[in-house]
Amino acid sequence: MEKFITCTGIVAPLDRAHVDTDVIIPKQFLRSIQRTGFGAHLFDEWRFLDRTEPGAPPRERLLNPDFVLNWPRYKDASILLCRQNFGCGSSREHAAWALLQYGFKVVIAPSFAEIFLANCYKNGLLPVVLPPAAIDTLFAATFETAGYVLTVDLARQCVVTPDAIRYRFEIAEGHKFSLLNGLDEIGLTLRHEAEVAAFEACAHANTPWLRHDLAGAPRFVEGGEAHSAPAA
Repeated sequence: MEKFITCTGIVAPLDRAHVDTDVIIPKQFLRSIQRTGFGAHLFDEWRFLDRTEPGAPPRERLLNPDFVLNWPRYKDASILLCRQNFGCGSSREHAAWALLQYGFKVVIAPSFAEIFLANCYKNGLLPVVLPPAAIDTLFAATFETAGYVLTVDLARQCVVTPDAIRYRFEIAEGHKFSLLNGLDEIGLTLRHEAEVAAFEACAHANTPWLRHDLAGAPRFVEGGEAHSAPAA
């Protein structure tokens, strides 16, 4: 995943509480685990007045003019401002994928659902928790000022407004390290690739009966010689 250092971008205000993952990315679009193509269907049932299904012929969708992400002033927003318990509902990782692929890099809210929070960290989307009073202030500023911009600095753990007000946020050191270095769980494991290889070599030497031949069939040891396992 990409490194996250800082993000300076337009803020889009989603002034709704308890937004669940089925709203973020509806269930009919969960037919793939390829991590591509989900941004087009972010908040699909709110963004569009018509409906579509996966695999339907491409066509121009009918936008909902009342939905905030369709307003021209929030075009190209990279920071999403939300209310409490954002990302509740099912545990689908696709919700984080859809937000990232749409163009969001940061989601700011007073609270997040626990599993959604974990999925954000795993995919390079920064969830920022701020006190409700700070959230209220930011909502007011975003609605009052077209093109309202915030800077989110992960290294310093702060959100900076255009008038230099700073809101500090907390984040676990492990999550901070992963985001700053662009390392998901696989990337973190591969940092220890040499140790993993050494462990596997030792395991193969000490337990040769667990090895597989090139065809993938398990091998066993009999009388000091290795033999292919008999066919089932």
